[in-house]
Amino acid sequence: MGSESRTRMIEGAARLLAERGLQGTSFSEVLELTGAPRGSIYHHFPDGKDQLIGEAIDFAGARSIMLLDRRAGSSATEVTEFFLHLWREVLVRSNFRAGCSVLAVTVATDSPLLLERAANVFRAWRVSLAQHFRAGGLTDSDADRFAATLIASAEGAIVLSRAEQSMEPFDLVAEQLLSQVSSLQKGDPPDSGEEDALAPPSS
Repeated sequence: MGSESRTRMIEGAARLLAERGLQGTSFSEVLELTGAPRGSIYHHFPDGKDQLIGEAIDFAGARSIMLLDRRAGSSATEVTEFFLHLWREVLVRSNFRAGCSVLAVTVATDSPLLLERAANVFRAWRVSLAQHFRAGGLTDSDADRFAATLIASAEGAIVLSRAEQSMEPFDLVAEQLLSQVSSLQKGDPPDSGEEDALAPPSS
């Protein structure tokens, strides 16, 4: 029971971070969302709110990597499509109320330790994506560069779409990213006309 309560609190904090940001994620709000007993707060998180927040972004980061790993063996284009699909679903299902919990901490914290944990999550995402991209047909250097580009571009697109309450910014950025990854794969034989359609026109 204690372990279940702790897990619920971590998952709840990750959700609140994505929806309300760091300042809007308090112990009381986590308890209200999850129904965890109030006495469990300092039992599970004796170091206070920063401990809970750190574990929440670790959880969010690990969950994303777990989902990406389900696409192991896919082409670089398919991995990119899936990564963008995950974030598109976050925006659509939350009606633009939710974004990235890791970004929420990054832009709001004054804690070097939380900033370091957020950096570790982003770094792990880059490493994971780059590995999938290499396996999916990109060169080492292209895989590393595009992994960073994909994360940075998607995060920015999420912010724009939430601000504008519209999928248009996200979809425009997604289209550009898919065009870019298709171009990077131009040395591979295309599987279908769909990949040709995604590729930018030749000059």
